[in-house]
Amino acid sequence: MNLAPILPELILTVGAIVLMMVAAFMGRRGSALCSWASVALLLGASVTLLGEPQSAGALFGGLIQADGFGAFGKLVIYLCAAVAIVMAHNWFERDFEHAAEYPVLILLSAIGMSVMVSATSLISLYVGLELQSLSAYVLAAYRRTDDRSAEAGLKYFVLGGLASGILLYGISLLYGFTGTTQFEGVAAAFAREGTQSIGLLFGLVFLLAGLAFKISAVPFHMWTPDVYEGAPTPVTAFFASAPKVAAVLLSVRVCLDALAPAIDAWRQIMIFAALASILLGAVAAYGQTNIKRLLAYSSINNVGFALIGLVAGGVAGASAVLFYMAVYVVMTLGAFLCVLRMKDEKGESIEGIDSLSGLSQTRPGLALALATFMLSLAGIPPLFGFWPKLMVFNAAVAEGLYPLAVAGILGTVVGAFYYLKIVKVMYFDAPGRPLSKPGSAVESGLIVIAALIVSPLGYLLIRPLGQLTNNAAGSLF
Repeated sequence: MNLAPILPELILTVGAIVLMMVAAFMGRRGSALCSWASVALLLGASVTLLGEPQSAGALFGGLIQADGFGAFGKLVIYLCAAVAIVMAHNWFERDFEHAAEYPVLILLSAIGMSVMVSATSLISLYVGLELQSLSAYVLAAYRRTDDRSAEAGLKYFVLGGLASGILLYGISLLYGFTGTTQFEGVAAAFAREGTQSIGLLFGLVFLLAGLAFKISAVPFHMWTPDVYEGAPTPVTAFFASAPKVAAVLLSVRVCLDALAPAIDAWRQIMIFAALASILLGAVAAYGQTNIKRLLAYSSINNVGFALIGLVAGGVAGASAVLFYMAVYVVMTLGAFLCVLRMKDEKGESIEGIDSLSGLSQTRPGLALALATFMLSLAGIPPLFGFWPKLMVFNAAVAEGLYPLAVAGILGTVVGAFYYLKIVKVMYFDAPGRPLSKPGSAVESGLIVIAALIVSPLGYLLIRPLGQLTNNAAGSLF
């Protein structure tokens, strides 16, 4: 059997096993080695995605698909995971908590996400999702001495278990009424019977409900603010980026492949989820005083915009989703890299938005970077965050979904308030307690790179990134 198409997963799997042994024998002394070795593995796996084998088609009897869509998703996921490991190194070392298991958990989660974005069977979908989730539950509760982290891990585990049960029930219904777990077979059953079959319709609803939890779309968003606030900041940054990309891309493949003939049924569900996520993400963030909770609602809000592209369907809609998620993770990781710098004189992390008061006077560079990320997340031109929103709205308009596009634009205006609030606190409020000195040069470099990408310079990426996302989306059809 040709193993070249799954070379990225093999690299990460073997590397995770080896590093697990290193962690077992070296303990905390091996944290630096494991961290940088994990980053090297993720970058190495990313390089292998550029080869021809990533277009090999169906593998392992149709359980997974090697195509451009999966390769694009894996590339974004691996780079996000590498940044999350780099972010964690200095943050945990401060409290002597950074055990060598942390990067191993990230690697195992990345393997699960690789399976998610390539899955073309309900079985591989579930296996990949559970592998990602099991690692995530441990990561959320990683700070054992912190009650908030333990609470976040417990909430995530309990609600995640409930969502997995809902998802598995939907899978069992689809299997029972179609006799297959292959996306191709499920699509054939929907094409044959349509939504006239109540069993198929119920299976579709439960399947989408389970996926909605994973992407934290309304009304299955309830875990997001608490988990984001309680989990360690590098873990929160990871949750808001890589798993979000994997779950959204998995939803795109399921809807446009397995459920394609039932587009009228799932489109109604996704329209509701998109508009509800945009509205709740915008309104619920108004009264937040914790920057991580605010970014949690920002995450919910942005998922709503990505779902507008999914609702549009077709190559244009799928391409818009890919483009949106690629730019979204840069903005989000950049914002969390800035949040990592929010420490008092003793080096303790502070998360209150009021602690940013007058930041433009005490730390002008950090204030400028955070303002860039906030305004870009709001979709305010000429920053690059405006372009992916325009793409999903154009995709909706091209499909004749004018009310959805108008509602999305209004949601952008409503949500801009709390992003502007952060900018106002940094530039117009009187300075409060000064933040501690800057962190590592690597983190500073990542902030600068992310800020340049989401600045007006990012428009130079429209053509190459657009061509990449179009090719990736086209491989779905």
